Amino acid sequence: MKAILGKKVGMTQVFNEDGEAVPVTVIEAGPCYITHIRTPERDGYTAVQMGFEEVKPQRLSGGEKGHLERNDLPPLRHLQELRVREVDVEEGQRVLVDVFEVGDWVDVVGASKGRGFAGVVKRHSFSGGPTTHGQSDRQRSPGSIGACATPGRVWKGLRMAGRMGGKRVSAQSQRVELVDPERNLLAIRGGVPGAKGGLVMIKQARKSKELQRRRGE
Repeated sequence: MKAILGKKVGMTQVFNEDGEAVPVTVIEAGPCYITHIRTPERDGYTAVQMGFEEVKPQRLSGGEKGHLERNDLPPLRHLQELRVREVDVEEGQRVLVDVFEVGDWVDVVGASKGRGFAGVVKRHSFSGGPTTHGQSDRQRSPGSIGACATPGRVWKGLRMAGRMGGKRVSAQSQRVELVDPERNLLAIRGGVPGAKGGLVMIKQARKSKELQRRRGE
């Protein structure tokens, strides 16, 4: 199973063999622990639950502590499930950053930056109103939202102002440029969702040829 949880550190650049500067996002990935395995017989589906980031015991509830103590695991802040077809790990197993190699293609899943309540210009890239002909206070307004007499109402799903960001986002098919097992660091080409310090899950790319070949078998 090629998957691990991590924390976004920030962006920098590395130089490849041809001397080209490659923009990368550095992620502190692992060490993680397999905290639970879901089975079709007991749970109705197959999945692996993974824990990350050790914390003080008093930061967890009694139920969380008991869940982890079943496998003699330390207190962990984050628990996330990953759906899998086949389980090739065991409960209590430690997962390190060396499950990936340079050149692997991965998907990075995280929560995008929260932008609060935003208008249509920022949220949907509307151009706004004209700046001439006496315009004074409606430059960034959405404009008319009606549809005349028919249908006589506002269509559902109309792009309007509202809460922006803070949603689950996947950056697909990103290349691993650097693996540092000693410092538990991964460098992934390009940007990944979320703010610095945000939780991300790195897993084998769904569109990778290796994974498609295994599913075909």
